[in-house]
Parts: sequence; structure tokens; C-alpha cells
Amino acid sequence: MRWLAFALLLAMSAVQGQEPANGVLLVAKPGLVDPNFRQTVVLVTQAADASTVGVILNRPSTRKHEQTGEIVYTGGPVMREVLVALFHTERAPEGSVFHVLKDVYLSMDPRNIEMLLQTRGERHRLFAGFAGWAPGQLESEMQRDGWYVLPASADLVFRSDTAGMWDELVRKARGRVATR
Repeated sequence: MRWLAFALLLAMSAVQGQEPANGVLLVAKPGLVDPNFRQTVVLVTQAADASTVGVILNRPSTRKHEQTGEIVYTGGPVMREVLVALFHTERAPEGSVFHVLKDVYLSMDPRNIEMLLQTRGERHRLFAGFAGWAPGQLESEMQRDGWYVLPASADLVFRSDTAGMWDELVRKARGRVATR
């Protein structure tokens, strides 16, 4: 069974005449107790083979990238030693990438990351590790009602202050307030 919420959001994007989105936000519900994802906002995307990967947007770490000095966010519990980049570019990246939103990509490919670090000016964020789900695992979590699903936007995924992001998106998912 395909992940229904993901497919619906992709369909909504295509109907609106935009480049189809391939990313959504998973917002941990307050009852989600898994310490890896408690109070997180995760940007997720699917590959053509239906594998699902993502990065946690609201967990800045104390680690800084040695070359640029920028904060490296905790991307997730999988392969924390691997650097992952979320970036905006109008040029198609040469290395391996996941297309997330219009002109926004997620990549672990060292060629893409090196290009980003050398090319100042492109919006990007660096993560240590990522989140990943085995086939059927995310669907099971969705059935257990652990996540809210919201549309993603470039402004939100590159937002500089992520401190109140989880609270804000939980309220939005419950229909109480719009995001910035």
C-alpha cells in the first residue's frame, strides 16, 4: 500500500499547476514518545522505488562545519556520520539527489555538498545523518496516528529560527493558527 497522505499532497501540487512537490512535513504528534522523533518536524521525500528518507528540520546541534562554521543540524538517527545537504538551486545538480520541492534538493553526494560549500549564496542547510523508513514502516506509524502531515515550502524548510517550529506546526495541524 502506498503512503496515501503523501500521494494526496503530491496530487494537490500537480493540480495547482506547479512543479510537483516530492516532499511533505511530518510533524510528530505530542504523544509520539520515540526519542529520535519526539517533538520533531521532518521533511520527507520519496524516491522512485518508494523508499522514504528525510531530515529533521528543528534540531540544530552544537556541531559546526569545520570549513564554513555553519551549524550542522541533527538530521536523524541513520548514518549520523554522513553529511547531508538540503539546498535550493535553479541549476540541476550533477550528483545523486532527491527532488523535494521546486528547485529544492536533498543529497548525500559529496560532489553536491562540495559544490554548495564553494558556491556561496545558494540557500542550504547541512545535517548529520538522516531519517529513513523500511518498506511499510512509515505506513505503520501513520496508522498508529503518530504524525501530522503538512505541505512543505522552501520558506519553512530554510527558516533560520527553528526554535518554535514544532509547536507552531502542531497548532496549524490542529487548525488553530497559520504558520509564518
